[in-house]
Amino acid sequence: MAGSPETLVDTAQARTELSVRYDPAYLRLDYPGGDVPADTGVCTDVIIRSYRTAYGFDFQKAVHVDMRRDFDAYPNHWGLKRADKNIDHRRVPNLEAYLTRQGAKLARSKKPADFLPGDIVTWRVGGRLPHIGIVTDKTAPDGTPLIVHNIGAGPVEDNILFAYPMTAHFRFHPDANKPS
Repeated sequence: MAGSPETLVDTAQARTELSVRYDPAYLRLDYPGGDVPADTGVCTDVIIRSYRTAYGFDFQKAVHVDMRRDFDAYPNHWGLKRADKNIDHRRVPNLEAYLTRQGAKLARSKKPADFLPGDIVTWRVGGRLPHIGIVTDKTAPDGTPLIVHNIGAGPVEDNILFAYPMTAHFRFHPDANKPS
């Protein structure tokens, strides 16, 4: 699988140039490789689309296959009885579970130097709303790495690394991390 953290960052930063309306609607998607319309998306779609472009990696298929293998290893906030290829990969708690199961989870930190370009970070906005973004190679004046994310106004790159309660920090390279 081709790709690198640098390519991932470039791809995520390029997403900030696109007009994307925040839309969390449930839609039936092609499988594998399904996506919501290009002009819509949520925070997870930044991750999904960036990994598809940079690595050729399909979170939709990977999460669906893993959830079918061990459904109980994933959170069940939604009352589902089985994996749903249309939405599971678009939920932050499911991506957290998947990435943890792939051995990509790192310790949370308050040190900017611990976050490398291409890392994935998750938070709970307002203490409860899951959010996810990609660490970039740019920094704020204080040295804090910037994040590409979509919190409602389309993909942006800004200084939110320590703005919300962090729930997880991941370093995921599809060709290097070993499945659980």
